[in-house]
Amino acid sequence: MASSDQTPSPMPAGSGQRIPPGQPMSMEQHMLDKGAQMTQSLKPVKQMNQHVCTFALYGHDMTRQIETHHYINRLNQDFLQCAVYDSDDMSGHLIGVEYIVSDRVFENLPLDEQKLWHSHAYEVKSGLWVNPRVPEMLGKPELENMTRTYGKFWCTWQVDRGDALPMGAPALMMSPQSVSPGIVKPELVAKRDDKYNISTEALRRSRVEIDEPEWINPQADYWKQHGKGFAIDIQPSEMKLRAPFP
Repeated sequence: MASSDQTPSPMPAGSGQRIPPGQPMSMEQHMLDKGAQMTQSLKPVKQMNQHVCTFALYGHDMTRQIETHHYINRLNQDFLQCAVYDSDDMSGHLIGVEYIVSDRVFENLPLDEQKLWHSHAYEVKSGLWVNPRVPEMLGKPELENMTRTYGKFWCTWQVDRGDALPMGAPALMMSPQSVSPGIVKPELVAKRDDKYNISTEALRRSRVEIDEPEWINPQADYWKQHGKGFAIDIQPSEMKLRAPFP
């Protein structure tokens, strides 16, 4: 099994170019989906009330950068959970999950756990973090809150390298920063701006007055202080056949 910083074995020959591979849905499957929509509550999914478009960098190879679309469910003032897609199209792929916590929660995490998280202050202030089609003034209070949060983002499907299915180990992702190699490629930003008819530079200027955190914990954005990222290796392990006593 490949680690998160290695390309997995290729798909079997004949898998075709469809991502993911498979036949189109049948009429019966469409009917089942329609019926389920009318009879099931889907409560967790319906709590996703925000769409954020931003960018993420692979923690083990920050030259690899992707546009991401977060669909956010806020559980309370200090915790958000996000389903992350590679686009906002109907055919978008679910590529991972990000958990976001306030600085109050982050400061109480173990030191080894904090290393896996990234800050959001620069991402917000620079205009990279946007709520598409939501007026900027309406989102300002939330943006101010976001500058004081930290996120942990696991990417489970590396579609940017052409994986037709979720392959190998998950990859830990990092947020954009103002220093190399954390600077987002201009062509990615320009493509996003064209799609939504926005200007990241104009957003940056409009967010100058948003207060920055007095302190960003250096355990976050671990690569900035140590020049190292994290990759996961999947290793065989002996199965535990007996549960430990309480």
